[in-house]
Amino acid sequence: MKLVIVGYGRVGSRTARVLREEGHDVTVVDNDEKKVDRARDEGFEAVLGDGGTESVLTEAGVEGADAVGGLTGDPNVNFAACMLGKEYDCRTVMRISEDYRQEIYERYADDVDEIIYPERLGAAGAKTALLGGDFNAIGDLTDQLRLTTVSVPDGAPVVGEHVANIDLGADGRVYAHGREREPMTIPLPGTVVEPGDQLALLTERTALERVRSKLLG
Repeated sequence: MKLVIVGYGRVGSRTARVLREEGHDVTVVDNDEKKVDRARDEGFEAVLGDGGTESVLTEAGVEGADAVGGLTGDPNVNFAACMLGKEYDCRTVMRISEDYRQEIYERYADDVDEIIYPERLGAAGAKTALLGGDFNAIGDLTDQLRLTTVSVPDGAPVVGEHVANIDLGADGRVYAHGREREPMTIPLPGTVVEPGDQLALLTERTALERVRSKLLG
């Protein structure tokens, strides 16, 4: 897929790297020259400018893109980028802050395909949403769903496995990973589980113990 990511901060840069590792064509847009230089140094096509401006998105290749992600810290830029993406029949994914009032959230949600909310799992949500997945359950857990974390001990069955290859079947899914005392984020395809790692899981409440057993023994 061809993807345009507006914003190369913490969420945008991690999302871009993961998508590229999975074989997708990613172009980055940012209005910060240092971030654009960093993106180019890391091998990305990158455009300097306001991602909420049509001429900038056109330069980034929005006309042939499958999806546009507005992942900056400015919701106005993100929304403008998404609305322009809509004009080019792109899937649109918008990041907002988790402290937005419900009515603001709903207004944005009516106009874009996916909202990345809450932002603490922004990279994981952005990657899933840009590829067409449904990440809403992370922000709107129901009576049947639980978001939980587990610490991987020595000798657990998943030690030595690639995070991307962990298969929990219909019981759940691993959404984020973190080393000991490091923040959790979406893992790169080559990330291997080590003792002491943390895994974030989305599971059905009734399946939680089965999932723990599969992961930890």
